[in-house]
Amino acid sequence: MIELKDVSKSYDGIRNAVDQLTLDIRDGEIFGFLGPNGAGKTTTLKLITGLLSLDQGTITVNGFDIEKSPLEAKQLFAFVPDNPDTFQRLKGIEYLRFIGDIYGISKEAREERVADLTRRFDIHDVMNQMIRTYSHGMKQKLILAGALLHDPEVWILDEPMTGLDPASSFQLKQLMREHADAGKTVLFSTHVLEVAEKVCDRLSVIDNGRLLFVGTMAELKERYSEDTSLESLFLRLVGEADAVAG
Repeated sequence: MIELKDVSKSYDGIRNAVDQLTLDIRDGEIFGFLGPNGAGKTTTLKLITGLLSLDQGTITVNGFDIEKSPLEAKQLFAFVPDNPDTFQRLKGIEYLRFIGDIYGISKEAREERVADLTRRFDIHDVMNQMIRTYSHGMKQKLILAGALLHDPEVWILDEPMTGLDPASSFQLKQLMREHADAGKTVLFSTHVLEVAEKVCDRLSVIDNGRLLFVGTMAELKERYSEDTSLESLFLRLVGEADAVAG
């Protein structure tokens, strides 16, 4: 479970990129984080993972405060950033072995997980190639495999399906569902509204750093009963928030 209480973050000391955000992401669910560009989604995810420091508020991951107990919290989650460019001079298999060593995964468990994940993402035949030779999509698959290698309790994924081919996107959605059904937590941001509508147990909409909505798709449709698609509901929410701000 991830808990955010009154979380705020400003880059310039004037405008909050995240503004008084309070949110619970529960065990056993896939939670979608939606919003337009610049809404504060990536900033929020970086605050949850400890990549950015809080100006105000608290964040806990399965009870561990990300600032007071960072090592304990970080051992519990995997984070996939929106940019997969990393460790360009390593081979794919060297990168996965490195990740396995960081998390203390036994050789037997590591080999089993590497074989399973690389086959599911269809990159098993490029493991001995340098990462710098990979396409964007292949790098994204490798980063996903590395993040999921230690089977963490919590998955935090920033636009994880960007660059994935349809087969790998399907595999990732399957893995997300399996993870949540095992009582664990999946938090992911996306611009692909159709994915959020089909995959999420609950979702939120954020704009200008403020939470506009959190709940199920059914609750969102009930709120605006005359609209039926997530796209139209999303545009109405953001439009209403902009009108109030204006």
